[in-house]
Amino acid sequence: MSEKKKQPQAAAALNAARQRLTHGWPMPLVLQGAFEFLQAALFSAFLVVIPWFAVWFSGGFAERTIESVLRMGGQLWLLIHGVPLQLLQVGTGTDPTNLTGVLNIVPLGLTLIPFFLCWRAGRRIARASYTDQLWQGILGALGVYLLCGLFTAFLVNNDEVKISLLAAALIPMISAGAGVIIGARREAGSWGRLIGFDAAAWIAKTSQHSRWAGSYLWAVLCGGTLAYVMIFGLASLVLSINLGIHWVDISNVYQQLRPGPIGSAVLTMGQLGLMPNLVLWTLSWMSGGGFTLGIGSTISTLETTVGPLPAIPIFAALPAGDLNYAWAFMLLPVLAGFMAGWYFLRVGENHFDDWISLKIRIRWVSLGLSTVVLGIAIGATAGILSLAGSWIAGGSLGIGRFTEVGPNILLTALLLAAQVAVGTAVGYLASPLLEHDPVLEG
Repeated sequence: MSEKKKQPQAAAALNAARQRLTHGWPMPLVLQGAFEFLQAALFSAFLVVIPWFAVWFSGGFAERTIESVLRMGGQLWLLIHGVPLQLLQVGTGTDPTNLTGVLNIVPLGLTLIPFFLCWRAGRRIARASYTDQLWQGILGALGVYLLCGLFTAFLVNNDEVKISLLAAALIPMISAGAGVIIGARREAGSWGRLIGFDAAAWIAKTSQHSRWAGSYLWAVLCGGTLAYVMIFGLASLVLSINLGIHWVDISNVYQQLRPGPIGSAVLTMGQLGLMPNLVLWTLSWMSGGGFTLGIGSTISTLETTVGPLPAIPIFAALPAGDLNYAWAFMLLPVLAGFMAGWYFLRVGENHFDDWISLKIRIRWVSLGLSTVVLGIAIGATAGILSLAGSWIAGGSLGIGRFTEVGPNILLTALLLAAQVAVGTAVGYLASPLLEHDPVLEG
């Protein structure tokens, strides 16, 4: 065969391979889902293990073998998926039954790695399947992830760390399942196309009162979510400014530790992995609920009591000094609630106010009652989201007094709900003036 004929064939083969990589391999959906998630598991493990190897090669784990370093990487892979690690022999004695602790604080920034890999896999699975076949690809994908977690826990269990095989098999599927479902939904464009259920058609069959109630509840959920997301954004801004102000202190800790170039890089990556956790801690601090850094240490806008802390650079940015006016940060959740109330008026779905105004003819009474109910509903939504956020941001380091680390879950949720509720009520009542709409103002 001449060279001129071989070149078009090679180009066609290369193009076919590129199309397969883009649109998925022509195989049964169960196998494709398994193949996609196997890639996600291996690639995320690769990204986790490489830093450990770099530290080992630089002499950071000189007393450990390469097998031990691999096990540590596998344990970290399970930890970023939310699997708790039971640490053995964490004290100075020799009996591990009396010297154990649970490490279950999840570095949420590192959890995003497998999440986005599974999100990408979900898009590819949805692209390769019909609506009534999608479950096959997801089933194969989650089945492989279950086996990956199970085998990893089986291989990395040793006399230093004990991991429940059941937890290692099931818990990683939470972040992986969320990723694949959100990715598939993103590719499908709608839940109806994704699962074959037409929500719009079902809603059209309900009564008008049911549709009004559903629209009201949906707007409340959106308003509460908007408030919480805005508070999260404000907490991110406060944390960023605080890190900038204390950058010299953080640099001094790095210089005192002298971890070397590779050690500094790994230490920085670890702190970046904890950054979403720190944002949620800042959110809890802003609300007044505060967070703990070990038993006996409480940090909030209302009270600050800090005990001895490990030499981690980012801890140099903890609030210190004159905090008499720190309570002013508690107005930020109120501002987020104000924006939620403004949003609620703009969507025009306050059907509860329409209903109660028919029952109570005195307008200021009906408006006040509906606004109070609205504030409580949106505040409760934000508070429930805060419960979830605070819970996943905290945990235990399993060592000494650091068995309690993270936000004060219940107090943060209660204070945040109250602040958002007040802001929502004020925002809803004041928003007609901001809109400058005579119809709304009248």
